[in-house]
Amino acid sequence: DCSLAAERLKNNPRHKAHLERVSLRQLEKLHRLLKGHLGGETLAESLEKFHREEAIDPEEDLNKLDDEALAKRKSLMDELFEKNRKKRDDPDFVYDVEVDFPQDEQVESCGWDAESDEGF
Repeated sequence: DCSLAAERLKNNPRHKAHLERVSLRQLEKLHRLLKGHLGGETLAESLEKFHREEAIDPEEDLNKLDDEALAKRKSLMDELFEKNRKKRDDPDFVYDVEVDFPQDEQVESCGWDAESDEGF
């Protein structure tokens, strides 16, 4: 398991000082690329496989995943959220963003809440 190997390497007292600023995710990626190389894959094939496994598909039904795969997807989504999140310290941070949406376009209707209007 590459994630376990990455954790062991990062937490090893011998390497801890050198890997302090290296993320666990980077170490896991390195282990997966090395595993692919040892398995006879080229670097391009290993990278393609890694990106395919790490991609978030918005059409994927997360209800059908097992607990381990779901936890991995959630971790990927959390990481992507933190990467894209604007913080107060960011130079382009704006506290109160106002957006005007065009009023002349056709409003798209949703059928999921059509029945809820009947009860009121």
